[in-house]
Amino acid sequence: MEAEKIEFFRNVLVEEMKSLLGEADKTVTEMTSDAANFPDPTDRATQESDRNFELRIRDRERRLINKIKDALERIDNGEFGVCEECGEEISEARLKVRPVTTLCINCKMEEEEKERRK
Repeated sequence: MEAEKIEFFRNVLVEEMKSLLGEADKTVTEMTSDAANFPDPTDRATQESDRNFELRIRDRERRLINKIKDALERIDNGEFGVCEECGEEISEARLKVRPVTTLCINCKMEEEEKERRK
């Protein structure tokens, strides 16, 4: 892959990580500063449900951050854009949609088919 395209994907990944880390910081700040003590059990339950939902989202984002770090490491190692299964180049269109991907579209479809058969 051309150096210019590699830099494009590096920038996309870095910006996505900054955004996710900013959201995580915002969540921590909100949860530590939110000292609301609702006397009504329904309000407390709603607040707890909202917090649980927020934490599930942040957990998914945490896993995405790890995938972004792995993708940046693959860029540094010169392995970015190469399918881990077949060794073929991953299409640029696929990388634009999912820059953290490690599989080409054909290998990903095979993997999903195997999972469906289980």
